[in-house]
Amino acid sequence: MTGRISRRTALTGGAGIALGAASLGVLPLFGTPDRQQDPATCTTPDLSERQARLVVSNWPGYIDEDDDGYVSTLTDFQKRTGIDVSYTADVNDNLEFFAKVVNQLGSCQSSKRDLFMLTDWMAARMIQVGWIQPLDAAKVPNLHANLIDSLRGIGWDPDRTYSAPWQSGLTGIAYNKSKVGEVRSFEELLSRPDLKGRVSLLTEMRDTMGLIMLSQGADPADFDEDDWDNALDRLRKARNDGQIRAFTGNEYIQDLAAGNVLACEAWSGDVAAAEDENLVFVAPEEGQMIWSDNMLIPNLAEHQANAEEWINYYYDPEVAAKLAAYVWYICPVKGAQEAMEKVDPSLVENPLIFPTTESLATTHSFMALEEFQIRAYEGDFADVTGG
Repeated sequence: MTGRISRRTALTGGAGIALGAASLGVLPLFGTPDRQQDPATCTTPDLSERQARLVVSNWPGYIDEDDDGYVSTLTDFQKRTGIDVSYTADVNDNLEFFAKVVNQLGSCQSSKRDLFMLTDWMAARMIQVGWIQPLDAAKVPNLHANLIDSLRGIGWDPDRTYSAPWQSGLTGIAYNKSKVGEVRSFEELLSRPDLKGRVSLLTEMRDTMGLIMLSQGADPADFDEDDWDNALDRLRKARNDGQIRAFTGNEYIQDLAAGNVLACEAWSGDVAAAEDENLVFVAPEEGQMIWSDNMLIPNLAEHQANAEEWINYYYDPEVAAKLAAYVWYICPVKGAQEAMEKVDPSLVENPLIFPTTESLATTHSFMALEEFQIRAYEGDFADVTGG
């Protein structure tokens, strides 16, 4: 993993770091009535039977690659199915990608893609406005048989009618054990005297505010205005007290390794990729956030059956294990842990790829928001963080 651009590196680089006024400006485009679509009528004939093609957009560094005799899962898929895949790593940020496709999908025109991967909150909004086609359950049996339990029953797609998790990750805390004693709770980041001025939190609003809500006994999946205001006040106090050194993307890893930051809010995949024995990822005592990037088939996709074959293929445990060994995020596929014995036995018990049942029981997701809430909450968060 060292030196590779990870999915979260892309998310937090460049435009992904700040969700300020420029980013918020595109959000109301979801809610205008002329952009609402009916996926049952915004369709096109499926050309899969006579065109063995598939156009996929994904995040950078999010799939294995052919290398010195190693055959990637993508190449294997093409060999098995005869489907020629045009694979592009052009999803650098959820809002940036939204801007690429909003005019097409919002007016029932083709996005020129058959499949793309977006994070939960953006996937939820696209499904809600009718831009995503339902999956044919009969063509993705592996998805429904092998999806891990913690990713079932989500509020915005309870039966996984429209979405299939590609990979997932955890948001918790990390500390440098060579520089500081054990850190066990998120509240410690906000208040512990020996950490003052050497703590970083993330610029991703849903992760940071979700963990603060958990530290205050609120549920980030079901909160009210009082919960939000209380969490925001707690964040503001920690910043005003000088507890927080910075709000960052995943560049916190460099500062954590160097000792400039002693403890921080962290993404599991970053800590795994750092391969530094002094960096410890911890599930906070209050709980941790879980997120997924989801495979979605947009309206007017010309090769839906081929896209469904791709989804079904990646929910084969052996394929999923091979992919997980490369990307080091939470594998969403049951049976992949057992299959990992043949791929890389050293990763079978890696909790950042295969969290325990007990660990997954501590995970929480962030509530799906309406446009007016997104604008208000992102604005509040940016006011405190300086984003």
